[in-house]
Order: sequence, then structure tokens, then C-alpha cells
Amino acid sequence: MNFVKRAWKVLVAIKDGLVLIAILLFFGLILAALSWRPNPSAVTEGALLVKLDGVIVEEPEVADPFNALLSGQAPLKQYRERDVIRAIDTAADDKRVKVIVLDLDGFMGAGQVSAEQVGEALGRAKAKGKPIYSFATVYSDSSYRLAAHANEIWLDPMGGAAFTGPGGTRLYFKDLLDRFKVTAHVYRVGTFKSAVEPYFRSDQSPEAEAALLAVYEPVWANWLDGIKKTRPQADIASYSADPAAAVTAARGDLVKVAVDRKIVDKVGTKTDFGSHVAKLAGADEKKGPGAFKHTKLADWVSANPAKSGGDEIGVITIAGTIVDGDAGPGTAGGDRIEKLLHDGLQRDSLKALVVRVDSPGGSAFASEQIRLAIEQYRAKKIPVVISMSNVAASGGYWVATAGDTIFAEPSTITGSIGIFAVLPSFERALAEYGINADGVATTPLSGQPDLFGGLNPSVDVMIQGTIERDYGRFLSLVGKARGMSSADVDKIAQGRVWDGGTARQIKLVDQFGSLKEAVAEAAKRAKLKDDGYSAYYFETKPSAFEQFVAGLFAPSEETQQARGLVAYFAWKQQAALGQVLGDINLLMGAKGAQAWCLECSGTLPAKVAPATTSGWLTRLLALQ
Repeated sequence: MNFVKRAWKVLVAIKDGLVLIAILLFFGLILAALSWRPNPSAVTEGALLVKLDGVIVEEPEVADPFNALLSGQAPLKQYRERDVIRAIDTAADDKRVKVIVLDLDGFMGAGQVSAEQVGEALGRAKAKGKPIYSFATVYSDSSYRLAAHANEIWLDPMGGAAFTGPGGTRLYFKDLLDRFKVTAHVYRVGTFKSAVEPYFRSDQSPEAEAALLAVYEPVWANWLDGIKKTRPQADIASYSADPAAAVTAARGDLVKVAVDRKIVDKVGTKTDFGSHVAKLAGADEKKGPGAFKHTKLADWVSANPAKSGGDEIGVITIAGTIVDGDAGPGTAGGDRIEKLLHDGLQRDSLKALVVRVDSPGGSAFASEQIRLAIEQYRAKKIPVVISMSNVAASGGYWVATAGDTIFAEPSTITGSIGIFAVLPSFERALAEYGINADGVATTPLSGQPDLFGGLNPSVDVMIQGTIERDYGRFLSLVGKARGMSSADVDKIAQGRVWDGGTARQIKLVDQFGSLKEAVAEAAKRAKLKDDGYSAYYFETKPSAFEQFVAGLFAPSEETQQARGLVAYFAWKQQAALGQVLGDINLLMGAKGAQAWCLECSGTLPAKVAPATTSGWLTRLLALQ
């Protein structure tokens, strides 16, 4: 009886705890509903404060409350690239904005093309006479790409600058798989399709190394050239080539390095910086020392909506990994994108379509699903223009074959025309512990693919045949779209990745240009007047609950963050670990053939803090 009483008390305590959590969540959601929305009426004369506490992306993800609760960390804020650009462009012509302030202390990066596009908007504002001031504790590649446009670049006395350039290491798992007697059955086509190399090699192949260097070197050169044009006095090249020598010569003083090499103009705390800005924007004495009158970025965006009405140019965004199903936003779920495209066809005012691609690819099935949905527009004689952002590779390029013309940027990473699949089996691991698999079969495919007994030759032949067929289809689609034979496409395919400049030379891309220029081209093809159209963005609207959650987990403007060079490097390590684990989980959980440039994923900014995964390879790593 005592046991029953104690058990009852435990159950009551659990019930009370769950009720308390539900009440807290309920009131938290109410609070979020009241506070999360941007306030257009909050626009005030002074500065436009572009405070970036997170990453710039093409399509922000919807916050997952369960992942945030389990990980104990909120996801990084995500700022839509076109919103940031519109904010800067409209502020440039608004007399209420006395100065544009870049607060880059919490900025965690952007793809190189995204950083270039935002930087160009800052350049336009500066050319119109709008002062731009920048502050950060640490300047990195992405943040400095923006700051280089500023009239004054400020650095915290405890800060520094570190420019890493594209590149880094990957993990190779062959020895781990051999140690645990796991067999990774790899099926691929393409000499350069290196996404699967980690499962049958212990290091990078010479072909993969050569291909990636051929991409990263011109992309890095583009970054250096961009800085040279916007801030010619900064000595970036020699510092980035040998940072250790520069820091040693300065006796470890990174601030001195930045000042001596004219990377920054002034050194001061954020309070000092704010007091300086206040001379132009006006002081906000109610908020204390260093505070200045300003309008928040979200409020300014809300008060300056994009043009609408009239004839429309539809814009659909293919962002993130392409997967089967209804995933997204921030991930390109085939079913979701197909439905958005289908709904767009019902709009009588829609005269052309722009497909904005920022994806390393993924599911070949979903890529084809999206391509076919885009083809429906061409079947109705609606012009289709492809606009490539940071990455449009593998499945991202598969989708692009449905366009009439392709825009990209010199720093875009594209190509990776290839197919692969990976299936694990554990027959050797089980045999190690005296467990064997046996049974009967009525056909060569009975019980196949056998996770415990291994895959037989019939399955191997069928899967490899499917991969080769899909690769042939990929070549055919590219050849038809680009006016080339499949044999000629194969010479530049084989899974090889290309930078945008080279891609244009080998006819994978037609011309350079931004999203705005792609929209203008679509309007031209639809024979619309220059001022007679607007862009209509196909978007999946978040539910009321998802909006509540976004507000609940979004950090406030006053959120305290770790600052300094060491803190920045620690975050980069954490983000890299999250990227690796996420890619492993996606790869090993993928179903079907993959048109995916895994190495391209690392060129995009990390969107979330590292999360736990449940893939089989991740579990093996945990056993080490």
C-alpha cells in the first residue's frame, strides 16, 4: 500500500509539473504575440540601425520549438536578404534617416553572393551621400564585406579582424566504418562527385582537391577584389596570407594590426561609437550613455513594404537542401514548392516567373518534381528566368534546367552535375558478435536490400543502373536547356563544381546579374513596361502558432552575446560541428538517388546551433 501511495504522489507531481509547463508556455506565447511583430509606427528621425544578430539568408526558416527546447539554445536569427537590401535602398532616399549604422557585433555571416548584394546596396546609399558607420568587436569575411562600404569603421578595443577565406576540412569515415565492421554501399556517377568519398576513403581524392581549389581560389579572389574596390587603403591581402606574422610583429595586439593596416578607422567601445553616431542621429538620453535615436531594421522593413499591384513577376525561392515532402521554408520540400508553383499559375496577373535558387541540391526525385512544376509555366508560354544566389549546384542546377535563361554571379557556386546513393548494411558487425543472418528467397530480390545480411549483386546492379539512368537523364536535361549534346555536357559534369565566372565560360550560365536584374529580364521577356509591374513572392505563410514560437524564441535586441576573437572562433567550431552532424543525418536518412553537392553546404552560413542527430553514422561517432 505504501508503494501505491508513493507512486501516486509521483504521478501527481508529474501531472502538476506538466500543467505548470503548459501554463508558462501559454503565457509565453501570449507575450510573444504581443511583442514579436515589427512596429511600422516606430519609425523615427535619426539612424537606421542595421543590427544583424544572426545570418543573412534567402529564405528564413520557421523556428522549431521542440528542437530549441531539446538543444537548450535558440536558433540564430535569420534576416531575409531582399529585406535588408530594400531597407538600405529606401533609407538612402529618406531624409528622416541621417545615417545608416551597421551593428555587426552579432553578425554570424552570409553566403558570399548575399554579402556582395547587401554591400552593393550600401554602396548605392553611400553614393547618394548617406553616411554609413560600422561597429564590431570582430570583423570576419562577411561582416567586413559590408563594413568596407562604411565612411567610418569602428573596432572595439578588445577586438580584432580575422579573414579566413573559403575552405576547410571534411571528415572521412572509412576507418571508422571498418573498425565497426559497417559496410557503406556507395553508388555514384562522376569522377568529381566527392560527396560520398568520406564513406570509402580516408582522405580527399586528388580529383576532389583540384576541383575544389579551382572553385575556391577565384571566389576568394572575388572577395579580395571587392574589398580593394570599396576600401583600397586596407592592406588585406598580406594580412590574410600570413596573419601569424602580422600578429607576432604587433606582439599579439590585433587592434594594432587592424589600425596599422587601415582595416579600421577608429578604436572605441560601443558607448564611444554610439556617442559619435549621436552627433548625426541625435542622442537618446532616456536610454543612457551612447544611445542614439534610431529605427530598428524590422520596423523600417515593415514601414517600407515592397511595391505591389499591376502585372506581376512571380518569384519562387528554392532555398536549402531539396527534400521529398512538405518541408520548409528554409528547406525546399518538393511537395510544398510544387503547390506554390501550382497556385501561382492561377493568378491572372502573373506574367513571368523568376526562380531564385540558393541550394546545394538533394533529392533527385524532388528536384525533378520541382522542375516539372516550373515547366508548366513554359507550357503556357510564360517566360521563366533562373536567378542563382550563393549556391545552385547538383539538384539546384537540375531545377535550373527549366529556365529560359540563367543569371548568376561570379561568386556563385554551381554545377556538380552528378548522382549518388548510399546504403549501409551491418552483416560484418553482427558476425563479429556471433550473429548471422539466414533465410529463404523466392527471387533474387527477396528480403533485399538486407540491412543485416548485406546487399546481393542483383540489388547492386539495379541500384547502380538506376543511378546511371538518372545521371543520363540529368545530362539530357542540361544538354537540352543549354543547347549542347549529352557527350559535351558529360565533359563538364561528372559531379564537378564550378564558380560562376567559369560556369559562364562553359555555358552553364548565360549572364551575370542580381535578383533585381533577373526580375527586370523576366519583365522584358513578358513585354511589360519598366514601371508597370511588381514582384510577387510565392511564400509559405507561417501559421499563427509558428509566429508565436518565432517571437517566443527570438532573442531581443538587447540580448547579450559572447564577444571577441576567441568567442567568434568558438562559435565557428560549434557551427562546423552542427553542419557536419546535420549533413551526416540528412545523407544517411536520405531516401532514393541524391543530386546533392555536400561540399557546397559548407559555403552557406550556419543557420542553427548544433543539434543532436539520430543517423546511424552519428551514433557510431558517439561510441568512439
